[in-house]
Amino acid sequence: MPDVSENAIATAKARMGEPTAMVKWIVADVTQWEPTRRYDLWHDRAAFHFLTEAADRTAYVESLTSALRPGGHAIIGTFAVDGPERCSGLSVVRYDAELLSATLGNAFAFVETRRHDHRTPMGSVQRFQFSMRPTLRA
Repeated sequence: MPDVSENAIATAKARMGEPTAMVKWIVADVTQWEPTRRYDLWHDRAAFHFLTEAADRTAYVESLTSALRPGGHAIIGTFAVDGPERCSGLSVVRYDAELLSATLGNAFAFVETRRHDHRTPMGSVQRFQFSMRPTLRA
């Protein structure tokens, strides 16, 4: 399956318009990425739930922890526990706030979680949960 990240980012930039210059857009394999700087915000809309192997989730958390500045925030969107078990032919791991917290570990504190019913272009509903967590490192 081709990686659609670059196309998705191009679409998001086009929709965002001029303020896009204020955003650092990154296309990388998060399980291999080594950040070269720290960021205030990490926003993951539906990538983490595709990491079905524990080693990949561990690598993600290491990248996330290295990339966020102390006090920075992570917003992570995953399929909810009652969301789809597969997406685009791939298996996923479904989360609620507690399971995501346990997976991320104690470097992050829970702030808020929200559920969202996403209607796909085909008309089906995919249930998501979004959680925001600040890094606790000082």
